[in-house]
Amino acid sequence: MDVNAVNISDIETPAVLIDLDKVEANLKRTQDYADAHGVKLRPHIKTHKLPRFARRQIELGAVGITVQKLGEAEVMADAGITDIFLPYNILGEAKLKRLAALHRRVTIRATADSPETVAGLSATFAGAQKPLEVMVECDTGMGRCGVQSPQAALELAKLIDGSPGLSFAGLMTYPAAGQYAEAARWLAQGKALLTAAGLSPRIISNGGTPDLWHAHEAVVATEHRPGTYIYMDRYQVEKGVATFDDCALTVVTTVVSRPTENRAIIDAGSKALTSDTLGLTGYGRVLGYPEAVITSLSEEHGTIDLSVSTRKPAIGEKLRIVPNHCCVVSNLFDVVNLTQGEDVVETVPVAARGRVD
Repeated sequence: MDVNAVNISDIETPAVLIDLDKVEANLKRTQDYADAHGVKLRPHIKTHKLPRFARRQIELGAVGITVQKLGEAEVMADAGITDIFLPYNILGEAKLKRLAALHRRVTIRATADSPETVAGLSATFAGAQKPLEVMVECDTGMGRCGVQSPQAALELAKLIDGSPGLSFAGLMTYPAAGQYAEAARWLAQGKALLTAAGLSPRIISNGGTPDLWHAHEAVVATEHRPGTYIYMDRYQVEKGVATFDDCALTVVTTVVSRPTENRAIIDAGSKALTSDTLGLTGYGRVLGYPEAVITSLSEEHGTIDLSVSTRKPAIGEKLRIVPNHCCVVSNLFDVVNLTQGEDVVETVPVAARGRVD
């Protein structure tokens, strides 16, 4: 035990706690699963935004990392991470220049789902010493970005392949939760069309934690991009991916008011707990008080309904909350507290916090 460690009970609230033993267990369990099934992992760092954890994921066997924004990629490149995938449409001269600067430093792949995006990439990378590898984003059911059919994927792949400065690398998708089989069929159709046209995709990148333990069933995919698995959260527990005992990230908060017998007010509001519900009731799981429901969040206050709770917390009591969606919480705090047992062994800055540019 670190003699300089601070007990969790002494932490000022609200604050984020990261259980290092649970992080390590989650990382190892997932990498072991991937290794056993021949699945390559490319973890998404938007969940933790910490270079130390990105490095650990690679040490355990990940082939590289995934980032969501250029700002995250820049932070990770500065920390020595050299293989980065950016599954986001990059548009505008300023961002394209930043992408080109990263391309000169590390191996980075980009994504496109439109001719407009491809045109911007080509104009930037034409004449570059090495081409930029570009993947086609495919909407396999999520209803967000992505080409809408395997035929459209083929047409965009042809455009990428014929564009100066670019190299077609493959297909990527982020499937809707529970639709991993449908996504696999979509990707298989895309692969068949591309192969027949002489553009066999080198990489087919699948993603998501909700269906993590089905990743091996998408045999067409060459890699999987889980993010939340490092911490887990209430939503992942609801989806059956983990248990609350696996959840490494919690928000510690203090009960600051008990206006009525059945209402508690905590000092963690929307600036500490995500307002995402993801179809769940309430805004997090209060550990030790399973019947308590966090019914509403204002900026600096959270309201807990204790009407069916057999036990009720007292004013001044510190509570631990598993958020619905841990990725958002990582971006709400400047620092996180790394814990082992009941001790905070280190407080570290969230290096890519706020890098949503």
